[in-house]
Formats: sequence, C-alpha cells, structure tokens
Amino acid sequence: MHPLLTGPLTLESVTVRIADLPPSCNGLRIAQLSDFHYDGLGLSDELLEEAIALVNRLQPDLVALTGDFVTHDPSPIEPLSEHLKALHSRLGSFAVLGNHDSYRPGAADYITRTLTAAGIEVLRNQIAYPLGEMFPVVGLADFWSKAFSPKVLESLPPDRPRLVLSHNPDSAARLEPYRVDLQLSGHTHGGQIVLPGVRSPQQLYFDLCAKLPCAVRRWLPFGHSACARVVGHWDWAQGLHSVGRNQLYVNRGLGTYLPGRFLCPPEVTLLTLRTA
Repeated sequence: MHPLLTGPLTLESVTVRIADLPPSCNGLRIAQLSDFHYDGLGLSDELLEEAIALVNRLQPDLVALTGDFVTHDPSPIEPLSEHLKALHSRLGSFAVLGNHDSYRPGAADYITRTLTAAGIEVLRNQIAYPLGEMFPVVGLADFWSKAFSPKVLESLPPDRPRLVLSHNPDSAARLEPYRVDLQLSGHTHGGQIVLPGVRSPQQLYFDLCAKLPCAVRRWLPFGHSACARVVGHWDWAQGLHSVGRNQLYVNRGLGTYLPGRFLCPPEVTLLTLRTA
C-alpha cells in the first residue's frame, strides 16, 4: 500500500542566495532528508533506499537530516542508522532531532548515540564547521523540548552567515531576531493532503482539535494536546519562505501518516547556495 499512500518520490532543486557567503561555499550543494518515521508503517524500505540512492547520485557536498527519525518507539533507529550509513557526501551528514525522537525518556540520547556511531553528527544547540570557520552549521534542539535554546547563535559574529538546522519550522518566528541565512526544517509533512486554493484538511483538523475541550480532544485521533498544536505557521508548510530578513526551507519529509498523501509527495531536497 505504500506507493498508493505516499506517491512517487520527488526531487526539489532550490537555489538560495546568501549574503557574505564565502567564495569557497559559492555553489555548495546540500541534500536534505526529513521526517523518516521509520516504524514499520510510515516509511517502506524501498522508498528509503530510493531516497538514499537519489542523494548519492546527486553527489552533494553536505547532507542535512532534520529530525523525526522514529515515531514513538526509538528502537527502529538501529536498522534505520544502518540504512543511513550508505549516504555519501563530501563533508558528511549532520542531523538534528525532532519531537518524535524524544517522546520516551532517554530516547533522544539513545538516538543521538546510534546516529553518531553510524557516522552522522547530531547537533543539539551546537555549532559545527564542516564548511569552514566563515560559514558555520548550527543545529538546534527540538522547538517543543525544554532544551531548545537559540542563544547558541549569539556566540557567532553578527557579520558571519550561517546555516541553521531546526526540525520545527515554527522556530523560525523565535529565530527572527537572530541572523539565520538559511534554516532547514521539516515536521509538517507538507500538510500531507493538499487541495489547491483550499486550506489543508490536516490544518483544519488540528485547528479544530486545538479549540475543543481536553475531555473531547483526547478521544480524537491525534487529538491530544501535543498533536493538536502540530504547526502554528501552516503558511510555512513546505518550500522556501522569507521570515523577516531570514530564509526558511521546509522539506515535506519521507514518512507518511494515514490516510496518506495527496498532491504532497515525499521529498528529497537539493539546495544550491549562491552569493547574494
């Protein structure tokens, strides 16, 4: 049923212009994967392997993985990390965790250790320099977690461009006072069901859940408090956006919830950076 529920894998190629981009990073290519939900239901091995093979054919300089590797049980991170070992890029793979990666006590640490053992660097309010000192990569803890702290950005010189990985695109509103030349996010699945010119049915459902009393909401599918506030800025559900002076790109993800996707296929993103 996966091909019917998800639709064909798509490649989105996007050029992003960045001020003060170091000459060494002009033309840099970043491949982004997000929202695997590797739990035996949300993502087939066939689609996962197809996405990894596509990334490798693109020969990116860097791979960005923007969270929700699992759904609830963290144990599938073990076989998922074996798949992700096959990702190839010139400068390696960097990841942040999503809200689903920390639902169970100790899950975030367990997932971090497992991905690290697979050669993937997980950033949790940390800065890495695979692109050199003049273009740092910042990875933030999930927006809903108590650990989320954009203050790490304050340690960077204000005239220095930076790439920020943050699972939830709603964090872009909190990051607006900071310099964020490009933020890569996921979380939304693009809305999963997209009707041209109409608000996403998923958006309408979660907006309704948020307005209902808790005694009613708890009996609805995905209606508990954590899911009722899936996204605040549905206008940022997918694609490239300007948030004040900052730029945000939201990947539609690979994993899928029931009832499936419609006009919102799973996505591999290739972002090419150019000097503004």
